[in-house]
This record gives sequence, structure tokens and C-alpha cells, in this order.
Amino acid sequence: MFKSLTTRIIVTTISLLAGGIYLYTFFNMRHQQSLLIESARESTELLLHTVENSIYNTMHLGNVQDVGSILAMVGQHNQLVGVRIFHPHGMILRSSNPSEVGRTVDKSDYQLYQSAKNYGMFNLPPHGEVLSMVKPIYNEAPCHTCHGSKARVIGILNVNYSLNRTRFQMLEASRIFIASSIAITVFLALTISLILFRFVKRPLDSIIDSMSKVENGELDVRMKVTGRDEIGRLIVSFNSMVERLDVAKTELEQYHFQQLERADRLASIGEMAAGIAHEIKNPLAGISAAITIIKEDLPPGDPREDILGEVLQQVQRLDKTLNDLLFFGKPSLPELACIDIHDVVEKTLKFASQHRGVASIERRIRLDAPCSTVYADAKQMQQVFLNIFLNAFQAMAGGGTLTITSSLVTRDGQEYVRIDIADSGPGMPPQILEKIFTPFFTTKAQGTGLGLPICSKLVHLHKGEFRVTSQEGQGTVFSVELPACGPEHFEETREHHEA
Repeated sequence: MFKSLTTRIIVTTISLLAGGIYLYTFFNMRHQQSLLIESARESTELLLHTVENSIYNTMHLGNVQDVGSILAMVGQHNQLVGVRIFHPHGMILRSSNPSEVGRTVDKSDYQLYQSAKNYGMFNLPPHGEVLSMVKPIYNEAPCHTCHGSKARVIGILNVNYSLNRTRFQMLEASRIFIASSIAITVFLALTISLILFRFVKRPLDSIIDSMSKVENGELDVRMKVTGRDEIGRLIVSFNSMVERLDVAKTELEQYHFQQLERADRLASIGEMAAGIAHEIKNPLAGISAAITIIKEDLPPGDPREDILGEVLQQVQRLDKTLNDLLFFGKPSLPELACIDIHDVVEKTLKFASQHRGVASIERRIRLDAPCSTVYADAKQMQQVFLNIFLNAFQAMAGGGTLTITSSLVTRDGQEYVRIDIADSGPGMPPQILEKIFTPFFTTKAQGTGLGLPICSKLVHLHKGEFRVTSQEGQGTVFSVELPACGPEHFEETREHHEA
């Protein structure tokens, strides 16, 4: 359930909303309660002043007996629990309840009189919570006739105001606030949920459905843009992406069809070339043998000897081209054995160094891999490295440096011996580099374009890797990786030699 983004947003929003409304309700209720208590205190204080003024006026007129009547009359107020005057020592002198006269005032009222505050709230059984307020009655000059002049305070006026009604009002206000908060929370939760479902979840579900269709290959899917918000911009981007994918798919299908046609033509041409090669090889062999015999019969110094040598060289070049065609069409399987690849590289380099123009090229050999034994066909590896060396020498016709290094690499748990052959020639631009393994592609005037494709095929027949990196003006590096010999390879090689 909570894996849905919309559900998480709704739950988080409603939780924050409910928390905020709860805090607002809590502090607002506290504030309202404070206001109600303050209102009760002000009412009690106003009543206290009224009673005080009435008592002073009555006592000034000498009607002391009327004080009890005033207290009894005020005590009839439905919110008052009691109105009394008690002595500073605690004995009740006058009261709205005559039965209290002569008794000791309640301990809470007396402690309130002794405290610095003139009001307080406490529980008074059986009346419940009350607000008590006290006010000293001072011995003024008109009072000296009856009370003398020694005492400064002749009594304490005490009013107990019931808070039951106030508490009821507070409870009603709390209920209203809680009900209002719940109603507001539910309303906002529903509103937010509907908005998110309408403007977020529904468009997202539509986008997901459309993407599923695109994933299944339906690239004609387009969505209707319903707004200019983030979802609308996302839909616009989605439509643009699908449109580009559709165009790319069409172009790719056309290119693939062209490649299939080309591959079919190449296959036909390859079969035809192989047949023609077989037909040409036998006459070429006869021509080569005849020219060799004729050349041997010529007397020394005969000028025709050079011409026949040139013809023989061209016949040999044609024979090599035919052999490359036949090999590329159907390469022979390698005769695998554990061989020292360092030894193969050194012997091949020594043979390739007989090529003219090599004298101006510096050769740096650093074959220091900890393991040099690979599982390969020595003759086919000689063919691979010879082709690479001759290409490097031809690239550095004006001189340069050929660097050969070896190392041990591990890939997918298998060890490989890697041979890197780097030349300092002019390098190759990217448009040529990406085509060098394409059959019959060549930049040489007399090349067949089959050398590197054959090398790549041979290395892959050995389950190795053949790579090339080049930058224009910085030379070229050919890398050959061959599987290092394991215990099982040594055993196969031993059994092969014994057989």
C-alpha cells in the first residue's frame, strides 16, 4: 500500500495536517479556558467590591445588624457558594449562611488571606471547584466608634464563586473545538486526496500505462497534454521521447534490412569468390612453376630475368590474396597447445624485421609478464603478430618506435596474457578506426582488407580478445589477450604429444 507515491503523499499530508490542527486546538482550548477563568475572576472581584461598598455604607450609618442581611441577600446568587466576613484570627463573624457564624473559616480561605494573592482556586466539598477571593476590611476613622483604633484590620471579606458553570462552559467549548477540528481534518483530508488523485495519481497511472505499452513495442502511443504544470511538461517530454524512439526504430529497421541485404550479397560474393579462388589457384601454381623454370634457364645477366622475377612476385601476391579469401571464408580450427607466447612474439618480430625500411625503426621489447604460457596455436598466432608488425612498420615508413609489452590480466575469474604492440605512427581518425575490422576495407593501394579481420577471427577462435586504440597524430596500439594455460590445458597438451 505504502509503495504508492500518491498514498505516501496523502498519508504524510494528512498526518501533518492533523498534527497541526491538534496543536492549534490544544493551545486554543488552553487560551479559552484561561479567558473563562479570568472572566469568572473579574465577575467575582466585581461582586466583592459591590458587597464591600454596601457593607461600608451600612456600617457608616450604624446599621451593623443589616450586614448579615446584605450577605444573605448576595449569597442567593446561583454562582456563589458563600459570602462571609471572618476575623483576622479565623473565626467567621458574618455569613450568608447563618450556621457558619462562630465557626472557624475553611483552611484554604484562611491560607489565601495569609498569602500575597487575593484569589485562588481549590476544591470545596460538596460544591466542587470554587474560586475564592478575599479582601481585608480596614479600620477607618468612622469605624473607631465601634471597633476602637488599635486594630488595623477589623475583618476579611471572603467570597467563594462556584466554577461548575465555568467548567461546563469550558467543556462545551472543548467539545465544539474538537468536533470542529475533526470535521476540518476530514474535509481537508478528503479534499487533498481528491486533488492528488485527480491531478497526480490519475496522470501518473496514465503515464505508467503508456510506458508499459512503449516497453511492449507500441511506439504509436501518444498522451493528451492536459495542463502546463510539471505533469503536463512530463507528458510533453514523454511524447517527444516516444516520437524520437519511433523515428529511431524506423531508421534502425531500414538499416538492419540494408545490412541483411548486404550480408546476403556478401555471402553470395564470398561463395563465388571461394569458387573463383579455387579455380584460379591451380593455374597460378602452374604459371609460377613455369616462370620459375624459364627464369632458371636464362643465362646470367639476361635482362629478362628481372622481368620474370617481377611477374613471379605478382603471382605470389595473387596466391596470398586467394589464400586470405579462402581462409576468411572458412578458417581452419586452431590446434591448441600450451605455448610460450613470448617466444612466438620474438621469433615473429625477428622474421618481420627482414622487411625493408625496418632499419630506421627502434624496437623496444619489454616482455616481463609473470606468466607467458598460453593455450593457443603457435602458427596462427605467428600469422596474427606478423600482420600486426607489418602494419606497424608500414605506418612508420619514415622511422619511429615500436614498443612491445606483456602483462597478466584477470577477467571473469580467468587469467589472460596480454601483448600490447604500440607504434609511433600517424594514428587513425575515428571514421577509419571503426572500419578496420570490416572485410575488404583498406587504406593501402595494394591491400586486400582481410588482414585485420582474419587476425580478429583467429584471436576469437582462441577465446581471446583483440582490440585496437588509436589517436590521430599519437600512434596506434594493438592488444591481444590469450587465455593463460591452466592445469587442464597442460594435461591436454601432454596427452596430445604422447598420442
